Amino acid sequence: MKNQNLYYTPPTDKTFDEVKATAIKLWHDVDSDRDLYGYASSKTERIQNLKNIDDNLMYIVAMFDDNNRKILAKRLTNEALAEVSERLIAGGTPARYNPFKQ
Repeated sequence: MKNQNLYYTPPTDKTFDEVKATAIKLWHDVDSDRDLYGYASSKTERIQNLKNIDDNLMYIVAMFDDNNRKILAKRLTNEALAEVSERLIAGGTPARYNPFKQ
């Protein structure tokens, strides 16, 4: 682990807002049956009012399973990919489980 504290360091506001908005969109795409079982709404309600503090960026990312993390990664800009990837590495995630690396 290079810098464990980085995992708990907020990214730029631009990156945080991008990841948050992209995550909300992805949950609605995953639960495309008009939120039939409340999956998308339960996830989005948990992050709707999150502020860009501490590890809230990684909290959002951690809510996804591996397959949906890959989808999320494909939808993010290079800047956001780099910020998430750096934090995953700092938190001890092995490279093979890091779909955000460039």
